[in-house]
Amino acid sequence: MRTNYNVLIVDDIIENIQIAMSILKEESYDFSFAKTGEDALVLLQKNYFDLILLDIMMPGIDGYEVCRRIQKDPRISDIPVIFLTAKADTDSMAKGFEVGGVDYITKPFYADEFLARVKTHIELYKAKTLLQDNNLSLQHKMKMQRTRILTELESSQKDMIYILTELVESVSDETRNHIQRVSEYSRLLAHHHIALSKEDEETIFFAAPLHDIGKMAISEEILNKRTPLSEEEFKIIKTHTTVAHNYLKAGSRKIMKAADFIAHQHHERWDGSGYPNALKGEQIHIFGRMVALADVFDALTHKLVYKEAWSIEESCAYILEHSGSQFDPYLVEIFKENMDEFIEISKT
Repeated sequence: MRTNYNVLIVDDIIENIQIAMSILKEESYDFSFAKTGEDALVLLQKNYFDLILLDIMMPGIDGYEVCRRIQKDPRISDIPVIFLTAKADTDSMAKGFEVGGVDYITKPFYADEFLARVKTHIELYKAKTLLQDNNLSLQHKMKMQRTRILTELESSQKDMIYILTELVESVSDETRNHIQRVSEYSRLLAHHHIALSKEDEETIFFAAPLHDIGKMAISEEILNKRTPLSEEEFKIIKTHTTVAHNYLKAGSRKIMKAADFIAHQHHERWDGSGYPNALKGEQIHIFGRMVALADVFDALTHKLVYKEAWSIEESCAYILEHSGSQFDPYLVEIFKENMDEFIEISKT
């Protein structure tokens, strides 16, 4: 039986996280933290937690929405969620319980009350878990079987992606090395991203090749046109993101889900001026943001049917110049700090 329990703290204010951590240290709890709801959901997919301390007012998706998404995921829906907030009104509290929270602690935290509530809900969660111990042997067998099935499915996904990539290459004059380089750039960005894991690196590497899968639906006359596109032709080619989403949205495995986000969102822009849905900032999935930068950098540094290659210096300057407008500023910082590696990939 475990004696240490892992708590996830979610708050966009680092000082609040530090206060919560300092209190939790008194009882030797293990803990992780996230500064956005999006990052919290990523951590919940990769780690086991016994309790979630969740701020309500955060940029991007707020605590209520994070809790709703947790409740919809059967793998994590039973983890108790305690809301932390300065909002002490009845309506806010009622909404917290409505979306699935088990308790509500107002800021500032009082250490004794804070620890008591954390301990109570972890004990309740532990008791619930202990009731399931009689089924551990069966669960272990089922887990082993599930792992085997998932491994086989993942292998099948990779085979399918290879086939689909070959199809994309057959309709475009410029995709073969482009697809491979975009995958390498994207994996490099994931490798240096503080919130992503080795598994995320592998996922984006295998999903990124499908970023232009929707172009299979665009005529070769438009796709490989050597003169500027007309306004109507540009409207047509922009539909490839939605076409791809319609292809991929039914996929339930992680690589296909990642490919859906990428194909659908890699033309969105950080400032909301992209397409197809004018998503802004962290509304754009992190994989979509990564491939957006990787795709543009590769397009700039290589000759295409409608343009000559830019120099490395011009291409790098473009990425840096469009930080915070076209590209996620944090990803641009990763690009800047590891520019030599990006340039080396561009030569392949």
